[in-house]
Amino acid sequence: MNLQAERTYKITAKDKEVFNRDGYWISPKLIDDDQIEWLRHAHERIWSGDYDGDGVPMNGLRLSDNPNALRKLDNGWWINDEIRKVVTDPFIGELAADLLESDEIRLWHDQVIYKPGIGTNKSKDGNVGWHQDYGYWQCSDSSDMITVWIALQDTDLTNGAMMTILGSHKWGLLKGSDSFFNPNMEELKEKHAGGREWVEEPCILKAGQASFHHGLTFHGSGPNQTFDPRLSVVAHVMKGGTRYRAGIQRHDNIRLLGPRPVDGQAFDNDYFPVLFKR
Repeated sequence: MNLQAERTYKITAKDKEVFNRDGYWISPKLIDDDQIEWLRHAHERIWSGDYDGDGVPMNGLRLSDNPNALRKLDNGWWINDEIRKVVTDPFIGELAADLLESDEIRLWHDQVIYKPGIGTNKSKDGNVGWHQDYGYWQCSDSSDMITVWIALQDTDLTNGAMMTILGSHKWGLLKGSDSFFNPNMEELKEKHAGGREWVEEPCILKAGQASFHHGLTFHGSGPNQTFDPRLSVVAHVMKGGTRYRAGIQRHDNIRLLGPRPVDGQAFDNDYFPVLFKR
């Protein structure tokens, strides 16, 4: 399949079957090699504080003094043109719309993630704990959301590939599943498995491919045991018409609804741009 064919790829019945059964689906190559290099350069610019436009990232730019620590920035599209181009890509929106069987897809927010290479160091600092994304997004009235995790290099277990728990999106939302920052993978497995079948499957990706996983799918990642950073850009997307559910959980996206958000208010302003609409 050549790149042009990949960019016009249509979700098949088999793709939907895999997504609905496993809780995730791996795409063909979404972005070309030139765009991959521009996005890798975008990482360098962001971490050095070099922004496009006059905006600032949602939570500011805070870097740890620990060289093994994971770096994560929310809403890179506010401050970098290349990030904006990829996380608002209509092609990505169409793929997500077909997987969710929705007529409209909006951006919930993005993330720019840098997992440092620690080589043979046994530190757990770069681990991402087993978690459900919707554990952080309960202010949304629907868990039918998708995370599009785009690899900017070939990614496997040696450099900290994301792993999913097959079928875990069918478990519903589990208490305490907002455990991204707990690096103790074994402790979290014991906590979340609860006697359920726990089948780990790594997302092995070529540069430019992406995994599309459901908002309830448990996932996490281990250490990057190479000496090069593992770089990714992530688009979290939602169905059009997704609304604010008040009184459940605080999230920074609530304040983007305006000074007095009300229960049932749609996430439908400029902070949540439309990627795709039929």
